[in-house]
Amino acid sequence: MGILYVVPTPVGNLSDMTPRAVETLKNVSHILAEDTRTSRQLLDHFGITTSMSSHHKYNEHATIEHVASRIEAGEDIALISDAGTPGISDPGFLLSRECRKRGIEVITLPGPTAFVPALVDSGLPIDRFTFEGFLPQKKGRETRLAEIAQNAVTTVIYESPLRLVKTLTSLAEHCGADRQASVSREISKLHETTCRGTLAELIEHFTAEAPRGEIVIILGPKEKRSTEHKNKYRETE
Repeated sequence: MGILYVVPTPVGNLSDMTPRAVETLKNVSHILAEDTRTSRQLLDHFGITTSMSSHHKYNEHATIEHVASRIEAGEDIALISDAGTPGISDPGFLLSRECRKRGIEVITLPGPTAFVPALVDSGLPIDRFTFEGFLPQKKGRETRLAEIAQNAVTTVIYESPLRLVKTLTSLAEHCGADRQASVSREISKLHETTCRGTLAELIEHFTAEAPRGEIVIILGPKEKRSTEHKNKYRETE
């Protein structure tokens, strides 16, 4: 029986590709890529000639059984996404689950993912956090925002540059405009930036300066309101 390798790829700087990831992609029988055109540039850069086919959210339901059967027959297959770690807001979970159901070994390599540097760079509490990924655009969006507003830990949200101001505005409506947050963009790339402040300040900034690149929003936790301690034994006047 073969092995499924889940291989992270750089979110920006190609130097973030680990030697182990390169070696794994060179040695497997086949590579599943989210977008073969995007991944071809990466593979060519590192001299990787392994055959490749598409595995994305629009075809993964139809292909996972065939792929799992190939691994059962003895092939080692690697799964990559356009950037970052497969399965984190990218295809990967369904295939990984199918392989584990069949007793196929799944090895996930450590490597790049966008939210970790954004989280650490935010200046917000990171001892506990919730990963939300991309928020629903229609059904369930208001419910999710209401839940996030009450979150007592830091929240990680992925967003596109075109929807950033809309999402920040929605967060301000539910959480209050003074909730602390940060917005990181172009992580590990030449023009990487992180802006920190209240939601109101971030809305003002990105309304004036339209953002570009992939976006990670880090939303601070709901602050606990201090209540005055009352002595129940004291006589009321």
